Amino acid sequence: MTELAVVGNPANRRVHLFTAAAVRAGLRPPRVFAWHDVLRAGRVPGPGTTVRIDSPGEDPRVDLLLRALGGDPSRAAEHGEILGLAAAHRGLGAGLARIAGGGGLLLNPPGDVLTMGDKRRCHAVLRDAGVPVPEALPPVHGWEQVRAALRDAGWGRVFVKPAHASSASGVLAVTVAGARVSALTSVELGADGRLFNNLRVRRYDSESAVAAIVDRLAPDGLHAERWFPKAGLGDRALDLRVVVIAGRARHVVVRTSRSPMTNLHLGNARGDVAAVRAAAGEPAWAAAMRTCERAAACFPGSLHVGVDLMFGTGWRRHAVAEVNAFGDLLPGVLAGGLDTYATQVAELARAGVPCAT
Repeated sequence: MTELAVVGNPANRRVHLFTAAAVRAGLRPPRVFAWHDVLRAGRVPGPGTTVRIDSPGEDPRVDLLLRALGGDPSRAAEHGEILGLAAAHRGLGAGLARIAGGGGLLLNPPGDVLTMGDKRRCHAVLRDAGVPVPEALPPVHGWEQVRAALRDAGWGRVFVKPAHASSASGVLAVTVAGARVSALTSVELGADGRLFNNLRVRRYDSESAVAAIVDRLAPDGLHAERWFPKAGLGDRALDLRVVVIAGRARHVVVRTSRSPMTNLHLGNARGDVAAVRAAAGEPAWAAAMRTCERAAACFPGSLHVGVDLMFGTGWRRHAVAEVNAFGDLLPGVLAGGLDTYATQVAELARAGVPCAT
């Protein structure tokens, strides 16, 4: 019999919820390997363990170690500062390689995690598999190239995203109308040019400010997608976070917002799943859930993925915005009486993955 192990931040809510689900299922509490110890001391789960890999975020010490492993020995980031995203991604790859070298059975293969964490690669994988995604601009490496690519494509609205970021960090919803440029974003541009995440979505109406933000993000990589007009209810636009576990779309949260960013941590609100399902109609809803499952099938080694799905205005079409390796934190959302973590534990048992009791 093997034992369960989790690599994550011991204070992270996901770790606690997964541990509680394992204990409720009659298993021993998983051993928790802190990301800090994995990166600094090389302490990893060994053979005979079934390993869940959780997010390395929310710990500034871990961020510094990741960036150092990725070749960026720069200073520690200030609270909320957007810094060294590409280096952190490379460091995550090095950390995942250490974990895989321990010999445990990984529920989140490193290749899947790294692809989902690179918006350019993930978009290409989904597109090539026939999963509907927004159109993307060719590779761009700064504001002037974004401007030129928009002109060539004939687009007036685009989402510019850091290639290696999550939770709307660094994302700009840009509108270009002739000489006028504006952007909605949660990025706060400091007087010294540094960028910080802020819980308030703000508007920049100066092209110089938009250019400064994009050019500051560009060295870490950019991904630019055509603005996909989202369906809404009332005065709020919406999208869905759908957690696909063992190939099946199960748990769904509706995220609603008066801005283009629907992330709940930005002060946005959960919507009514039944109301959205009724507005879309059963055929469109079923097609959207199948699309989420097709997106997850692009990462067949992962037990679970979180898919961000957008319905278009009029509900006649939909597209996948993101696929998240660590997107299963949906507290209070049940499917078949189980939350996302209990469902994962149940699927391990159903698949015959041995875990010690």
